[in-house]
Amino acid sequence: MEIEERQPVSAGAGRAVPPGPRPGEPVGGPPPGPSGPRRSPLTRRRSLIAAAAGCAVLGGALVLLPSTDRGGAPRGAPGPVARAAVAVGAGVPAALPDLAALIGDREARVRARPGDDASWAVLGAAYTERARRTAATAYYPKAERALRTSLRVRPEGNVAALEGLASLAGARGDFRAAKRWGEEASRLAPKRWTTYPALIDAYSGLGDYKAVDRTLARLLELRPGPAARSVAARVYRDRGRREDAAAVLSDAAAAAAGPAEQAALLTQAGDLAWERGDVRDALDHYRAATSTDADAYDALAGQGRALAALGRTTEALRAYRAALAKRPVPRYVLELGELYETLRLGTDARAQYGLLRDLVRRDGAAGVDDEPVAGLFEADHGDPRAAVTALRAEWQRQPGIAVADALGWALHRAGNDREALGFAVRATDAEHGGGVRSALYAYHRGQIERDLGLSGPARRHLAEALRINPYFSPLLAPAAREALTALGEPPAGGPPEESEDAQAAEGSADPGGSAGPGGSVAPGGSGSADRTGRSDGTDSAGRPGVRSNASRAAEGSGDTPAAGSTGPSGSAAAPAPGSVPASPGPASAPNAPERAAPR
Repeated sequence: MEIEERQPVSAGAGRAVPPGPRPGEPVGGPPPGPSGPRRSPLTRRRSLIAAAAGCAVLGGALVLLPSTDRGGAPRGAPGPVARAAVAVGAGVPAALPDLAALIGDREARVRARPGDDASWAVLGAAYTERARRTAATAYYPKAERALRTSLRVRPEGNVAALEGLASLAGARGDFRAAKRWGEEASRLAPKRWTTYPALIDAYSGLGDYKAVDRTLARLLELRPGPAARSVAARVYRDRGRREDAAAVLSDAAAAAAGPAEQAALLTQAGDLAWERGDVRDALDHYRAATSTDADAYDALAGQGRALAALGRTTEALRAYRAALAKRPVPRYVLELGELYETLRLGTDARAQYGLLRDLVRRDGAAGVDDEPVAGLFEADHGDPRAAVTALRAEWQRQPGIAVADALGWALHRAGNDREALGFAVRATDAEHGGGVRSALYAYHRGQIERDLGLSGPARRHLAEALRINPYFSPLLAPAAREALTALGEPPAGGPPEESEDAQAAEGSADPGGSAGPGGSVAPGGSGSADRTGRSDGTDSAGRPGVRSNASRAAEGSGDTPAAGSTGPSGSAAAPAPGSVPASPGPASAPNAPERAAPR
């Protein structure tokens, strides 16, 4: 874009300028005419005093009036570019219109001054934030080019570019790269607090929880503000300290600097409420987020999740579609597809699953790692063996808790329950970082134990999943209830002791992923048939309505699932068969979990 050249304009442009003195006329103006009245010295003194008093009054009035720019806004108030620059520099969400203005401004700057390393670094950070907020993953390669250009222009001591590369890698899910860039940035500038959030996320993704605690303490020491509290809340949540996380988020939201930042914190609080099964509180937070910032697309998807749990499926579908129109990410596509499945809308569900695969391919081309979500999808709706292969490689790269859970579930779906249990235990074991109270993780572990014949542990973990969040999935929560019913009540003398194999499994989840409990059992070995069905009409997850693509192809391409498919009490308006009322409040669910008091 060419830069338009303009002539400099003086501060008084556009005003009438009095003419200069005429030739021969004194600089002070023409003398009074001969007929003008002559004033006495006393009169002149009184006139001067009155004029001075008037000037003083006028000056005081002008001081009280706010200084305004040409558009009427107070001078000194930050414009959209300045607001976005501050937000991006602090690592907090910026309003999307402000972000667009910042990107346009910095693009113009680097075209005019290609050697401006600071502008290149800000541009790269803004591209990363744009991609993160909108899921427009094409911005990630642009961000990397901008940040590497900044490093090339200034290769030594360029902390802003290093920090930007750490944030970019974290947004892509490449935690090893995020750790490398973040540690280099913190080595050069150990008191620069904005580097530490990306480092904490990287350590979490790699399963290094001691480093997480150490880095969080340093962050809170340097900057105990809303951005740091948001990071602290994520760590507390991962440790199972949900009440602490909720309290910290409440304080952070009250102190947020702008609407976009406040909306992100409200969304995070809504996610916490959802995870503990407090559906109405979650919905309130999500609605507050979208009221604060209309571009809070994650909160829109959260509304869909909560509304579906309340049986308000028409509203839920509308919210999901609106969120995906603005931020198409695989996780929300999978949630919508499974909701369609519970409503017996097979064609719509398959369309979402096809879209999910397209998004995973698109994201991969932009360097984004979607393996945990993609692996769960393939395990339940596609090719479990392919999921195992992909997730094994993912575990070798970055052995975090989410990967442990997904790999354990994929192994189970591929028929390798002994190895699967080791990873499921790791995902739910506080000693290995699995302190998060996740209904999904507990459900996965319970179903694996059920297939291993460990009725006592299976009953305990399936019940725990429903205590944590009775609504955690429109497909899996009903399956958990059915599995508990099939297991029946524990025997009179208490559950039998766990077998030696199970005890070995709980103690030997191999961090390297090369061997599971009791040794690695490759899919295809003993007991490793791909489980797409049971004699009781359910699949290997204990779910009536989820089948592999191969079984769907064998049954034909009709919209209606096979007999035994679980719809929401036979109606599109009810959430789950039997146990969940049409419009439940969180306290009405059986075994409702504890609730953190809002602050």
